[in-house]
Amino acid sequence: MPRIVFMGSPEFALPVLTALVEYYSVVGIVTQPDRPAGRGRVLTSPPVKLLANELGISVIQPPRLSEPEVMQQLLLWAPDVIIVAAFGQILRPTVLDLPRNGCINVHASLLPRWRGAAPIQAAILSGDEYTGITIMLMDQGVDTGFILNQAATQIASEDTAGTLTAKLSVLGAGLLINTLPGYLDGSLRPQHQDSSHATYAPLIKKAAGLLDFSLPAIDLERRIRAFNPWPGAFIYWKEQVLKLYLAHVVRAPAESPGKKIIYQDLPAFTTGDGILVIDELQPAGKHILKGKTFLQGARNWEA
Repeated sequence: MPRIVFMGSPEFALPVLTALVEYYSVVGIVTQPDRPAGRGRVLTSPPVKLLANELGISVIQPPRLSEPEVMQQLLLWAPDVIIVAAFGQILRPTVLDLPRNGCINVHASLLPRWRGAAPIQAAILSGDEYTGITIMLMDQGVDTGFILNQAATQIASEDTAGTLTAKLSVLGAGLLINTLPGYLDGSLRPQHQDSSHATYAPLIKKAAGLLDFSLPAIDLERRIRAFNPWPGAFIYWKEQVLKLYLAHVVRAPAESPGKKIIYQDLPAFTTGDGILVIDELQPAGKHILKGKTFLQGARNWEA
């Protein structure tokens, strides 16, 4: 049985790791360091570390893979293949070349579309009808390696980055387990990517969540879904952050963009094209509210 080292960090990686340990020998895990999280900035372990501890598998958390101790540990684990799922660090050539069967990535898009750090968000932002999982051999490029297998899934109109991530993580786990036997025995032939069709999904920054109402309402609705749960779509209202969680679009003539209005008893905004109606939102320091409930306590919304 091949020796596998797994590299991953967030919840997306959990179904992949769970499936791997059921069928293969996972000899070691590499994940991101513990980091402060939440309002209290409490030091928090990545989900993969918590699962590794439950499974009793040795885990390391290097700030950088380039540290000499990392390579020493990888050599001791002697992996035949390294499996990567949303790890969060770039693999250097010394790591890529270490396992005799290379490094395999579970990537959350249908490559070559949406290479890069935020493929799930990019698919929602662009209004893609479908996305999926690509099992690929890693090289020194950004998601440019040979494709081993792919599976598609439809993006539902109500999907957020959170719900779509959950769907894709399960899809990726199953696809990886179905792909590995053929790859490891040499019967599966890797396929080149057509780089002429490549698109890129750069890392999203927190500031991207601030909505610009000069954009069309459909673009803003997609941003609300794509940035849920992180970084979260928001505006400033009464000099405080107002988070927007769920919205729908009304294709109707609107006044100048950015005006706060009430549409069918719900808070809404005029935009560059159409009206953005807010179904769920969260005022600073309060719970998430339905739009109608929010208006009952919101004074001078249209002011």
